[in-house]
Amino acid sequence: MSDITFIATEDAPAAVGPYSQAAISNGMLYVSGQLGLNPKTMTLAEGFNAQTQQSLDNLKAILDAAGCCTEDIVSVDVFLVDMGEFQSLNKLYADFMGDHKPARAAIQVAALPLGGLVEIKCVARVRS
Repeated sequence: MSDITFIATEDAPAAVGPYSQAAISNGMLYVSGQLGLNPKTMTLAEGFNAQTQQSLDNLKAILDAAGCCTEDIVSVDVFLVDMGEFQSLNKLYADFMGDHKPARAAIQVAALPLGGLVEIKCVARVRS
């Protein structure tokens, strides 16, 4: 069995349950779902676009804490309360990723923790 390293940074929201912000195992970083929570106030940003941008900023903070960057992302899962926001998601996501295009799923869900409108998680490679 391989070792697991847990990642925690004050630059992203603390976990709202019994889990870690991220874990590294076998050269891969698994980032837990990030809501649009401001890490300092632990309150949701106002509206879908602001929550999406905050979710992406939270992902980046965790990637940075693990020594990774957006180009290391292999796959992304996005959970939306309203699939009608798909185009808005794509615009913000494209700006965040630039030319990098990891595998992605976007799934509509009935609800998210704390009344969030979007939650984003990813898997990234860890550079040696």
